[in-house]
Amino acid sequence: MSLEKNENPLRATIGVITKKQLFLPIFALCLMMIVNVLVTPSFFKISIQNGVLYGYIIDIINRGSELIILSVGMTLVVASSAGADISVGAVSALAAAVCVRLLGSSYDAYATPMAMAIFVALLAGLSCGAFNGILVSKLHIQPMVATLILFTAGRGIAQLISAREINGKMVSGQILYVRMDSFRKFGGFLPNVVIPTPVFIAFGFVLVTYFILNKTAIGLYIKTVGINPKAGKLVGINSALVIFFCYAFAGMASGLAGVISASRIYSSDANNIGLNMELDAILAVALGGNSLGGGKFSLIGSVIGAITIQALTTSLYAMGVTADQIPVYKAIVVILIVSIQSEEFKHWIALYKLSRQSKKVVVA
Repeated sequence: MSLEKNENPLRATIGVITKKQLFLPIFALCLMMIVNVLVTPSFFKISIQNGVLYGYIIDIINRGSELIILSVGMTLVVASSAGADISVGAVSALAAAVCVRLLGSSYDAYATPMAMAIFVALLAGLSCGAFNGILVSKLHIQPMVATLILFTAGRGIAQLISAREINGKMVSGQILYVRMDSFRKFGGFLPNVVIPTPVFIAFGFVLVTYFILNKTAIGLYIKTVGINPKAGKLVGINSALVIFFCYAFAGMASGLAGVISASRIYSSDANNIGLNMELDAILAVALGGNSLGGGKFSLIGSVIGAITIQALTTSLYAMGVTADQIPVYKAIVVILIVSIQSEEFKHWIALYKLSRQSKKVVVA
């Protein structure tokens, strides 16, 4: 009996911890770190090369910056509408094309001031998100169907924006380059700064978003609308406006991620920028412990989920998995996470615990 009494508090503590919303993302991140250490023993080694930090950890948080930004926007979309925005990758490519087109390819000066080009690119992303928001909030089209429009057409529009003259004819889908070095710092490194610039941008974006959601009523509105939009209307919340805001915000986040991607490669590549990022963003939200059915959400959980996904990608590359096979492994992870979050799975777990307790009572 004394042993049983000693075990009960421990089990109770473990039960409380596992029910925390951040348990799943933190556990998944720790698991990925362990796997990476096993695959690459020097995984945690950080050094300074050419005046900047270098190592797997730095590469993960650097390359994962765009995904973190997209995941924050996707979190609000999922929380408010119980649906995903599958156009975020295409919108990123579109915004990148707008930015690079405005900057021009001159070695001497920008065709448009860099600040203005970035602002217009963000505005383009915001406009795409607003378009999705109108379809979902006003026309009540299912989010997957509504965002499928820009998922299909977004890259086509980006290719049209990237058209340039070849042999006297305008040819779309070309890669446009930025020749000025100052634009590369946006997705690279600032002078005398060892940490990549995208890390600062992603951190600032998450911080501002967290402040907006927690210091204003919008965070509570999103949760209320996501759980029960009809109940939200009864207490005076404009559910359509809240959903519209979330999709517009996700569009702006996609635009910011597109600008960072364009700066990394100092060009606009409509075919590859943001490719398959929508799957990663959805997976990051799910890994973050957020319900794909809407309602309660955790920005920190989504950020941890995004870092975990980037760590997964890094480990898969280290194990020799090709780029075209990686989405298959990620899809398997999505299936597992969604299954674990399903009500039927939770029902099975509850029945299993109940059966174990009943057996103990019979034995006693």
